[in-house]
Amino acid sequence: MELARSLTLALLPATLRPPCRRRRCGLPLGLGPLFSPLPLSSQQLRQQHEEMYIVRALRQRQDWVEGWVRSNDTLVRGLPILVGGASLLAALLNRAVSGIAAVTDASSSQSRADILTLALSVTDILAGLVWLSIRPKSISPVVPRGVECKRVGTGVSNPALPELLWTWDSLTTATCCKSLVVVYGGNCVLQIGVAAGSPEDGNAVMVDAQKFMEGSLYRSAMESKKQSYLANLALYPGRSELPFLPANTQALILQPIGDKGIAIIGGDIIRGFTNIDQAWIAMIADKLDATLSKS
Repeated sequence: MELARSLTLALLPATLRPPCRRRRCGLPLGLGPLFSPLPLSSQQLRQQHEEMYIVRALRQRQDWVEGWVRSNDTLVRGLPILVGGASLLAALLNRAVSGIAAVTDASSSQSRADILTLALSVTDILAGLVWLSIRPKSISPVVPRGVECKRVGTGVSNPALPELLWTWDSLTTATCCKSLVVVYGGNCVLQIGVAAGSPEDGNAVMVDAQKFMEGSLYRSAMESKKQSYLANLALYPGRSELPFLPANTQALILQPIGDKGIAIIGGDIIRGFTNIDQAWIAMIADKLDATLSKS
C-alpha cells in the first residue's frame, strides 16, 4: 500500500506533489534514487544559472566596494568635508554673482535658500571632522607573556585525564584560548597552556586553589552558577586574583563546573570568545562535571 502510494507520488509533477520526507512516506532508503524528482527543464536550468551569475556578480561588486573603502579610509572619512566645502564656496559664489545685496533679507527666497545651504554645508564639514577624529581601534591577537605549562593534579583519575586534555585541545583549536586552569573539589586538577612566569626561577606560577576560591571572581561565579565573560580583562579590578595567568591576558571566561569546580579560560584577543564559543564551553563544562564527579 505504501509502495503504491509512493509510486503515485513519484509520477505527479513537482508542483502537485505534497511535501514529505522519504522516511515519512515509508519509502526505503535503498529505493531513493529510483524515485528522484523530475529533472529540471532547460529554461529552469538557464534561470538558475542566471540567478547564480547575478548573485556572484553582486557579491564581487560588494567585495570590491568594501576593499576600496578600506584602502581609501582617509579619503572616505574626509569626503563630507570636501562636499561641504564645495557647497559653501558655491553658495558664496552664487551670492556674489547674483547681484543680490550681501545683507540677508528675510523676505527674499534667495536669502532663505542661501541660509539653508550654508547650514547644510557647515553640518557636512563638522561631520567630516568627527569622522576623521574618531577611528575604530584595531584589535589583534597578542602573544601571551609567560611560559608553557602542563600540570595535572595528583588526584586526577585515568578516565578523567584524557577528557581534560581533549578539552584543552578542543579549546585551542576552535577558540582563542591560550591558557586553561581547572579547579575542582578545592584542588587544581589541570593547569595547561601559557602561564605567568615566576620572577624568582622563571618557572610557571602555581595555582593556589584555596586563595583563588576566597576571591570575589570565584565566589560571584559560583553563587550565580552562570558563566562569567570578561571581554576586556584589563578593565576589571579582579585581575589581581589571577596571578597565574599571563599579565597580558586579553579576555577571560569563568565557567562553573557543577557545584564543585570552575574552569578559567584565558584568551589572547579582546572580545575573542563569540556567543557560540561561550555556549559550547558551557556544554563542555557539563561534560567535565559528569566525568570529574566519578573520579
